[in-house]
Amino acid sequence: MIEPQSHEKLRQEITERIAEDRHILDRLRDEIRPLRSEVRRIQPRSTTSISLVGTDGGNNSVEFDPFLVQLVRVVDSSNNEYCLEAVTPSTSVDRLAGAQFGNDGAPVTALGEMMADLEVDSLPRLSHMIRQNNDDRPTSPSWVQVYRELVEWAILYAILKDKEFGTDTLIVCDGLLRSKVFAGDLFNRYLEKANSAIEEQYRAHRRRIFLVGVAKHSKVLSRYRLAMALEGVLTTDYPAYVEVPRQIEEKAYVWSEYARGDDREVEDAEINKFVGGKMFLVKFGRSSRDPIWPIDIFLPQKEEAQAILGYLLADSIDGFPVPLYPRCLQKAHENAALVDFDFDVLQDEIFAGVKTALGGDGSTLEAFRLQDADPAQRRYG
Repeated sequence: MIEPQSHEKLRQEITERIAEDRHILDRLRDEIRPLRSEVRRIQPRSTTSISLVGTDGGNNSVEFDPFLVQLVRVVDSSNNEYCLEAVTPSTSVDRLAGAQFGNDGAPVTALGEMMADLEVDSLPRLSHMIRQNNDDRPTSPSWVQVYRELVEWAILYAILKDKEFGTDTLIVCDGLLRSKVFAGDLFNRYLEKANSAIEEQYRAHRRRIFLVGVAKHSKVLSRYRLAMALEGVLTTDYPAYVEVPRQIEEKAYVWSEYARGDDREVEDAEINKFVGGKMFLVKFGRSSRDPIWPIDIFLPQKEEAQAILGYLLADSIDGFPVPLYPRCLQKAHENAALVDFDFDVLQDEIFAGVKTALGGDGSTLEAFRLQDADPAQRRYG
């Protein structure tokens, strides 16, 4: 325990540091104050809302050395499964890429279709974060997460391009509409093709498809949350939203490119490679203290923010178990998670596969399975 005299010293130091840094809060308040007059009320509207979610790598991996099996699973809020495969860090990148195409070279998966439309023939060309692995050592423990994200983007593209919608539909993505996993300008080309697919849906079927990305956290919101409360931004007694200027976004991110979309031109700067959405801060509740969510609206649709957020409001009012958060997104998460019985079955399949591979040494595996994997945890019991 910290001694009383140490508490007193710590209190004094904290008080001094805050007093010295008070100007930082004053500057944040100055930056956010103009947004107070830009807050707009959300009027509820009705349409179909669906959400697309991939498994969380941390919650759906079976860490049994030396295999480290991870699942790549993508489902929507209606429990339609679009992808289910098992990958390890040592999986051959070349074979994985080859599995996306048939013998005739035509794509057989959503990822293969996206690769073909982007004119890339290998995963390393699709993402600079995936490297060739010509031996049994993983080139990077995180490349499976990158692969998972690419599959999610690919399935979203396939839905926009190929799905027949029965009505106007709002597609809600898990996370902001931004990505750094694509190589070069491929994400920008992806966004152009996604927008073309949305326009074709309207031309061919008279269906309007809207695209948003919803996040639980954002560096922009973390930086300005206190300043917003002090300045009365989004403290209304009705659902409301405010558009976040790109200049404010850029101040919150270490890399300003992650905040610069096609709607903001900077002289001598590179083209937009990472940003597909315009950020809005949105409050779906009627209380001044209700949660505020960072939401990206697909850049070509940003002028329709009032209608899009009205559709999202209708889906968020009855959010459960997280209140005032899109229900379709929560349902998709529930469908994607492999827990309880499903996860136990998966664990059994892993052990069965290892036992088969070991042959006569399988009995040793049974004893190993009963062994405490992390005895150090007993220290905290």
